[in-house]
Amino acid sequence: MSMPNDLLTAARWPAGVALTGWSYMWRITPMHRDEVEGSLPEDLPPALPSGVDLDGVLRPEDGAGPLFHRVYSTRIRDSDLRAEELISRVGADPNEVAPSAFTSFKKKRGEEGEMRLGDEFLVRMPGPWDGPVRCVERTPTSFRFATLDGHLEAGQIEWRARDGADTVQFQVESWSRPGDRLSALLHHRLRMAKEVQLHMWTSVLERVVKLCDGRMTGGVEIHTRVADF
Repeated sequence: MSMPNDLLTAARWPAGVALTGWSYMWRITPMHRDEVEGSLPEDLPPALPSGVDLDGVLRPEDGAGPLFHRVYSTRIRDSDLRAEELISRVGADPNEVAPSAFTSFKKKRGEEGEMRLGDEFLVRMPGPWDGPVRCVERTPTSFRFATLDGHLEAGQIEWRARDGADTVQFQVESWSRPGDRLSALLHHRLRMAKEVQLHMWTSVLERVVKLCDGRMTGGVEIHTRVADF
């Protein structure tokens, strides 16, 4: 990043972190959280598909500290969108469901209005969390990102939806390690980045429900597996 961009990002940290903390304190969505011991290789991310551009891709072995395997999930009743329609809408513009007060997706590579293999985004978050990602897999009901050089984490994250009998399930699943020792300290020891992430992804799920013009049922489930690397 250029120096002006660095200064602009740094200037946003205090306000962004304060706003995130305030929103987190007043959250009323039921959350069901658990954290258990994981293991390798079961909790490693999926293999990167053949033919994917690997330039700058961060793999778990490039990170520091333990590996975190997380699933954020909710079910939507009376949804106006089925799974394929939902992923098409979200993929066309992730900012439709990003909590704009403290998170945004800026497309750096690829056509606007769609999500395609090889597209790249810069994800802006409060604090020094901005990070680039690349789409490494796209299906009718999912897309998966890999983190790139400069990201807070080393690994992958997938957004997906699935039709049920009377609900649509939406999930965000991630497999990653902190990108460096400082990130590992903030995330695993001080748990600062972890709570910022949890608030962000829970907010995304809430906005997905709103996009579907449906009703969240069962709250948000957050399952975490932590594996020594």
